[in-house]
Amino acid sequence: MSSVSIIGLGNMARTLADRALAGGNAVEIIGRDPAKAKEMAAALGGGATAGTFGTTPVGDLVILAVPYAGAVPIVAKYGDALAGKVIIDISNTANADATGLVTPDGTSGAQEIAEAAPAGAYIVKAFNTVFGHILAQGGPLDVLFAGDDARAKASVSAFIESLGLRPLDAGGLEVARWMEGVAVLMISLARNGVGDFNFSLGVNLPG
Repeated sequence: MSSVSIIGLGNMARTLADRALAGGNAVEIIGRDPAKAKEMAAALGGGATAGTFGTTPVGDLVILAVPYAGAVPIVAKYGDALAGKVIIDISNTANADATGLVTPDGTSGAQEIAEAAPAGAYIVKAFNTVFGHILAQGGPLDVLFAGDDARAKASVSAFIESLGLRPLDAGGLEVARWMEGVAVLMISLARNGVGDFNFSLGVNLPG
């Protein structure tokens, strides 16, 4: 099992923490508001702890469960405290009406995080193609992930499996832009052909 630090105090942070604890992982909750971080850790139970924002996270895996706009500033603030960590970026980069991406052509939020991260940190994009409320319902789901370091991806894949989910390696970090585009596609499907947000995307293998 993994040791995971989750930076963020929102619904996705809580959902991932819940599933991580159920999968036997050690979980540290980190937020700018230390009282809220302690409150969330206590509510989660399962041995979850509260960390101190800005100091070296305990977990080998560090999940950035924050909006895109806050991700790079947080990584920059942490600086060398993230060296040697596998950083999981779950953010999406949709514009205000979710019809496109705000990142320039040829890049992604995950790649911007990689540029801001210290040497020896490894960025993996994951979980952004699953709606949070669907993830919270439990059950098997497909989780796409992408990154440039094989060992980092292997550790993220094992973590995803510990949550009872199926990891699907989408390739190098350059694919993160298209994964962020998938989130736009999902919102468009929810608004149109599907009709609501109660669905997930997955891969069916023939045979």
